Amino acid sequence: MKTLLKNGWVYDIRTDRFDKLNILFDKRILKISASDISDPHENEIDAEGLFVMPGLVDVHTHGCAGSDFIGASAGGLERMSRFYLNHGVTSVMATLASAEVDTWISSINAIQSTKAPIWKGIHLEGRYLNPAKRGAHAEELLGPLDPEELQGILRSVHGARHVTAALELDPDQQFLKAALAEGATVSLGHTMADYQTAEQAFRNGASAATHLFNAMPSIHHRAGGAVVAALLSDAYCELIADGLHIAPEVIRMVYRLKGDKTVLITDSMEGTGCADGIYQIAGEKVLLSHGEARTENGALAGSTLTLDRAVSNFMAMTGCSFGKAWMAASYAPAREIGLEQEIGSIKEGLLADIDLVSESTRTFEIIKTYQEGIESGLMNAR
Repeated sequence: MKTLLKNGWVYDIRTDRFDKLNILFDKRILKISASDISDPHENEIDAEGLFVMPGLVDVHTHGCAGSDFIGASAGGLERMSRFYLNHGVTSVMATLASAEVDTWISSINAIQSTKAPIWKGIHLEGRYLNPAKRGAHAEELLGPLDPEELQGILRSVHGARHVTAALELDPDQQFLKAALAEGATVSLGHTMADYQTAEQAFRNGASAATHLFNAMPSIHHRAGGAVVAALLSDAYCELIADGLHIAPEVIRMVYRLKGDKTVLITDSMEGTGCADGIYQIAGEKVLLSHGEARTENGALAGSTLTLDRAVSNFMAMTGCSFGKAWMAASYAPAREIGLEQEIGSIKEGLLADIDLVSESTRTFEIIKTYQEGIESGLMNAR
């Protein structure tokens, strides 16, 4: 069914401004024009006064709404899908924390069997971590950086593939080479890498840093480590902008240095959107209290952040425009995983993943969400 969206304000990332445009779409965006579009269509929406934004893209989220991607049931996956859509997220990289390989494979198969368009691929953020920076991941679930094991897992994934690894544990680069050969993007994370090792990993094909600062050594003026290597490279840098994982002034510093390679993530866990209580992640028990998720030994265990809230927080922390903040949660993550020709911006030929947003005085509300041209989420009636 073709839909004509009229009079919406569409963000232009090149100029950091909004232009009043009309958009014709079905599953994909067919035409964008400042003039009237006369093509036949079955549905018409007047978006007067609304901003037309690309659907948000969360490349690092372990779960929400009471479910984790590890072992999630069909019902749990459906609840998660609705939760993401109700927060403007139309694309998710289902992020698997540490588990046995068989558990990863069965979880991948379960996610893919739903054929839901929101699941764009799999992010492996577990097993291949440095035990010294394992965070909330149970140590017994970690394993060596085994190229053959990784290839077998990646070949079970039908969509995009993204791998987080402590690449200092891959001295001959065979694990990194195997991931790249399978078409995966690779991120340095949960790492003890020094500056030279991290810089070499980025030169050799790693293209991102997983939740920068978290689960890696702090910057020292005599040893910049993985953080400085990421900041000085072309790598994308993920940030959890919840005000807990990273101080606002540090987020502001990173944005000044990285610009459009700053990627907002949630790193959300199954308790996101739920009441306080006991949950789990990566084989560890997690206590959720007043929005903070921590293991029994006090380590942060993901977050309860939603991506729309991350955008709002990022605007407040950096002073950047609404458009630029939104791109850090849509276009930048799409580029990080190599899907910018499908999602992440409003452009002819891309999937019609669209959020209609009311924005004023640096606050916003998502009014409607379209996923592949179908109205999928409604938070507020106008």
